[in-house]
Parts: sequence; structure tokens; C-alpha cells
Amino acid sequence: MTAPFVRRRIAPRMHPGSPEAVLAAISQSTNELTQGWMRLMSTAPIDSEWFRTSASLQKEFVEKQGRLWSALAAGREETVAAPSPGDRRFAHVAWSANPYYNYLKQSYLLASSYLAQALEDAALEPRAKERARFALRQWIDAMCPANFPATNPQALDQALESNGESLTRGLAQLIADAQRGRISQCDETAFEVGRNLAVTPGAVVFENELIQLIQYAPSTAEVAKRPLVVIPPCINKYYVLDLQPENSFVAHAVASGNTVFMVSWRNVTPAQGHYTWDDYLEQGVFTALRVAREIAASDKVNALGFCVGGTLLGAALAVLAEKSEGEVASATFLATMLDFADTGQIGLFVDEAMVAAREATIGRDGILSGSELAFVFSSIRANDLVWPYVVNNYLLGETPAAFDILHWNADGTNLPGPMYCYYLRNTYLANRLREPGALTNCGVPVDLSKVTVPVFVLATREDHIVPWPSAYRSLGLLGSEDKTFVLGASGHIAGVINPASKNRRSYWSASSHPENAEDWLSSAEEHKGSWWPAWSEWLARHAGGLRPAPSTPGNVRYKPIEAAPGRYVKERIH
Repeated sequence: MTAPFVRRRIAPRMHPGSPEAVLAAISQSTNELTQGWMRLMSTAPIDSEWFRTSASLQKEFVEKQGRLWSALAAGREETVAAPSPGDRRFAHVAWSANPYYNYLKQSYLLASSYLAQALEDAALEPRAKERARFALRQWIDAMCPANFPATNPQALDQALESNGESLTRGLAQLIADAQRGRISQCDETAFEVGRNLAVTPGAVVFENELIQLIQYAPSTAEVAKRPLVVIPPCINKYYVLDLQPENSFVAHAVASGNTVFMVSWRNVTPAQGHYTWDDYLEQGVFTALRVAREIAASDKVNALGFCVGGTLLGAALAVLAEKSEGEVASATFLATMLDFADTGQIGLFVDEAMVAAREATIGRDGILSGSELAFVFSSIRANDLVWPYVVNNYLLGETPAAFDILHWNADGTNLPGPMYCYYLRNTYLANRLREPGALTNCGVPVDLSKVTVPVFVLATREDHIVPWPSAYRSLGLLGSEDKTFVLGASGHIAGVINPASKNRRSYWSASSHPENAEDWLSSAEEHKGSWWPAWSEWLARHAGGLRPAPSTPGNVRYKPIEAAPGRYVKERIH
């Protein structure tokens, strides 16, 4: 994609770093930016007359572009546009010190601002505008001059200083990533599951075709009578909750005196392509709860669900409530949606046509590739998860840094088509989980208001997957009287994986829970550091007492199968 684009932007026989080449790129960039937007708007199902008649906006744009050209020709400085705070794309000194690159930067930012404002002025209904805003942002991010070797001063400098070796390395990494089918975001040779990730001691004590269940070894003399059963998201590997020892949520829960059981979802193959949502409940959630309770010889278990795992847990608790089976003492929901009225940018991908197409292809059998899901999640934050790695890996020829969360992020999982299509239609598209009786799971109607166990709900303030007000609305759906809501700083992963030992970030809590999320926030108190200790204190209230820590995993019926982390989590899709 890059090479043909660059050939269009640089006139023949020009040196890539010459002023003439940069000026040619400037003109071509601005033209492509505006022409591409016109093509986008011409295909949109809206009246584009507003764009052609917005004379004031166009006049301002042309006037500022003229000022930039005049300043460049006169050799003086002129500032009409500046990067947003935290925008690292233009950090290299040449973007400010070199007049040509400074112009290119400002011209791009000015055109981007112009197109964004034109969209904001458009008379579109909210969802159509949000979708257009997302599409425009993707395209504007892709068109940044820092993304192309001919208009990235750092890439040109590095190529000259290394006698072209940086470009050679970059090309090799581009070819390797093309073979993988994804952009490398970290040095994947630095980590290995079972060697320096997912190393909390434990054993697999149960497995079926869909899950392995891990029981972790205790690290305290006494443990809670009621074990903790963790239901991680099935669209990712569980070990985001058990990364390295210093940031392992599992290790923290074990050190807090819990017998922890972890569901390790199967990275499904076509052989499991017929599995449904009910299968994930029956063979996954319910089986894990039952086996853990039997091994611990406990009256009840405490349950925790993260992201989609939390959605599965919510449905499971409603089924148990309908059947009057009270085997769960408390429930923790981490970054979970039960009400899908506001799904953030992910919801922009989901409409009737998209869901119907998926149902027609994989709705009865088949799998959704984990690489597709990874692409969607990366696209939502392209300036964080796509373009920095294009520049670093291919233009600069650098090796990505070693980062455990990004290693996990690249280790995706497949999903069975029937389960995935059911999830899409009944949550993101129709939002039926919140409606009492609208869904039937495992033969009974689902009514979240019948879930009366104590609940701890964590959301994160900058979550782009689960907007925190959406997570807050879970409190109004669940019938529990004992409810705790905590808002963590940062995003979907970093806000959850916030080790207490590092004393970083903040969290907010309040004793009352008004209907409106913003009203709750206005009364909430900020606490410095991790939310993990506060959750551990809450969970201890539902421990059911203490007992001596078990000396061996499993029991007579459920014998250890293999050491943690087990086989299932090591199965990769590429």
C-alpha cells in the first residue's frame, strides 16, 4: 500500500528529501485529503448541499492555507494549526524546525480540522454522524504525512544515517508482518506463555471441548471457604489477568487468601464451529461454577466476569435465579456491559445488514477468526495501535518494544459462528439482555432483575470498549440490594490491570448510586492508587469463613490433568 502511494506523491527525478519533493507532497496531500472527503460524502446517503454552500468555513480554510504558503515563500514563521496535546506523531524536531516539514504538518492539521468541522456542521441524525465521524477519523489518521517515508523527516534522516539499512530492516519486517496477517506491536520473542507469562502456580483440574479449568495453588495458610471462579472474555486469552508476577491479578487474588479457579476458553477450530451461546453457558460458566464448588466442598462460590465474560456471567446468574439455584454468593463485573444502549465505537460496526450477513455465512456453523476481531479493536484506536507501529517497524526499521499487554493483545482467539452471531444480534443490535424475558437461555427466560446476589461493578474512565456509563447502568438492571460501583482511571485493560504494589492511577467510589452516571461521579470520592485492595476487602465479606489451605489441587473426582497454564491457552491462531 505504501509504495504506490509514495510514487504518486513524489514527482519523477526528485530527491525524496528535497524542498521540491516536500512541496509537491504538500500539494498532493491536501488535494487527496479534500478529494477523498468529497468521494466519501458523495456516496453517503445524505444531502451534501451543506458542504458546497458552507462558504464561511471554506473561506477560512483557504485563507489560512494562503497564510501558510505566503509565510513559507517569505521565509518567516506562521502558525495556524498545532497538534493536540499528547499527539506524538510530530515529536521529531524537524516538524517544527524545518520550514518545509512545519508547513506540511500544519497543512495536514488544517485540512483535517476543516473536514472534521464540515462533518460536525452536517445535518445528520446522531448515529449516521457518529459513523461518518469514525470513517473520517480513520481516513484522516491514515493520511498523516508521518506515515509515509517521503514525508517523514525522521525516516529520511535514519535512512541516510544508516546507509539505507533502516529501510532494509523495515521492508523485512513488513514482509514478515504480511505473512502473519497483522502488524507487530511488540517484540514477541520476549514473552512466552508458561515461561514468563501466566506463571502463577496451579493445575488444570477439569477440561471439556470448550474449557480447561485451572485451580491455582494457595499462598496463604488459610483460604476463604468459598472459592473465586473467574470467567474471562472468550474473545481473548485469559492470561491478561495473569501476566507477569508483578502485575498478575490472579496472583493478587491468591495472595489475598482466595482459592482461585480460572476458565481457560478453547481457541476454537472448525470442529467446534457449531457451539452456541447456551453451550458457552452450559459447558463453560455453569460447569466451572459446579466443579469449583465441588472441589472446594463449599456451599457457594464467588464469581467474577471480565468484559464478555461478565456478560456471560450476568446471563448465567439470571438463569440460576430463575431455577432458584443459589450456588453463587457474590458477583464481580469488570468492564462489563449488560445494557448495550451505548456501545461506543464498536457499535458503529454493527447493523442489521452486517449481522444478517454473518448469520448467513457462519450463523449455523463455522468460526469467526480472531484476526478479524483484533483488526476491529485496533481500528478503534488506530493512532495508538496501528500507525505508530507502521512508522516504527517499517519506516524506521526498529524492533517493537517488549510489552506484555501488547503481546497478549496480539494473541487472539477464534469464536464459533453461532455463538458470535447470537451475541451480536441480542446485545449490540437488539439489546435484549436488559429486557426481562426477552431472551431464553438454557430453557428459561432471562431476567436480570431476579439476580439478587451482592455485586461489585468496576468500570474504567477511558474505556473505549465498554463506556463507563454503560457499565454503571448494570446497577439498575440487577436486582441486588448490596451494590458497589468503582470507577478506575485509564482504559479497558490498563484500568483493570493496575497492580496495588505500583500505587499508580486512581479510582472513585461513592456510597449512593443515583440513576444517572454523571450524578454518581459528581458525588464520588477519588482515591489514589489501585482499586485491587478495595475489591479484596469487599470480596472478603463474602468468603463464608476460613479453612486450611488445600495441600493439593483437585479432589478424588477431579484429578490434576496438567500444570497451569494448560494446553488450551497455548493454541495460537497464527
